[in-house]
Amino acid sequence: MCGRFSMAEDFAVLEKLFNLEPVDFPLKPRYNIAPTQDVPVVIWEGGRRLKLFRWGLIPAWAKDPAIGQKMINARAETVDQKPSFKNLLFRRRCLVLADGFYEWEKTGGKKIPYRIVLKNRKPFAFAGLYDIWQDSGGRMLYSCTIITTEANKLIRSIHDRMPVILNNKAISVWLDLGIKDIALLKNLLVPYPEEEMDIYEVAPLVNSPRVDIPQCIEPVKRLF
Repeated sequence: MCGRFSMAEDFAVLEKLFNLEPVDFPLKPRYNIAPTQDVPVVIWEGGRRLKLFRWGLIPAWAKDPAIGQKMINARAETVDQKPSFKNLLFRRRCLVLADGFYEWEKTGGKKIPYRIVLKNRKPFAFAGLYDIWQDSGGRMLYSCTIITTEANKLIRSIHDRMPVILNNKAISVWLDLGIKDIALLKNLLVPYPEEEMDIYEVAPLVNSPRVDIPQCIEPVKRLF
């Protein structure tokens, strides 16, 4: 699964890298993003628009928004089969932007946190889905989930799953809602090449979702 990530890059960098439209809100650096918090999402609305959606998908049909706490991830293998996701795969695809994500290795009765990044240290895009839920007062709540797949060789040493990271070509396909070919879409949901990624140990302070400071992303020691 993917249960924690970071996105500390300036909007100017994201705007250029992902060809985004201008925004009218500040994008704060985040070093330890946790479920139920707002995350930077890109959707297609006559251009690539950056939004802030709640992490943890709340289906439009849900009676209780608390269901979102259990729907932070969608498995690539079954995303086209699960009732909560299959229609969104055609109608509401999005990107979730990050510059690193965390996984924990269980060893000797302890959980050791690691941060996974691209070797070039650039931000990247997770494949995501979103939905719009409305409460009894008519308030609209936008929420999202991150799609996961089997881990590549690098990450498999600490976890058997990883979020789907899309390259530039895959991003264009994923955001094009005119594309309905299920085989084409699912072919995008594969492990990112391990030779383009890096991993390092970070301090245990990242274990707490209440801690969101630059020290969360600083390395403790190299894994490899």
